[in-house]
Amino acid sequence: MQILTISDDLMEAIKLPKSEKNQRIRQELAIRLYQTELLTFGKARKLAQMTKWEFHELLGKENINRHYDIDDLETDLQTLRKLV
Repeated sequence: MQILTISDDLMEAIKLPKSEKNQRIRQELAIRLYQTELLTFGKARKLAQMTKWEFHELLGKENINRHYDIDDLETDLQTLRKLV
């Protein structure tokens, strides 16, 4: 496991209540890594510590386009076939 260290002065500069800072930093990092296609939706969602639906809602609020390609479609179709 890797740990990201943020100095106290930078943490204090973030204009949020102290109780919200760590979660918000995780969400912001997850959003940007997903947006730039450095993380998949699932991995970004885990980084943000959110459910699938919560992360979808967050991406919508941030006007972030979802990345969904032919491989994603094939994976979803395989999953559906297994369920039926």
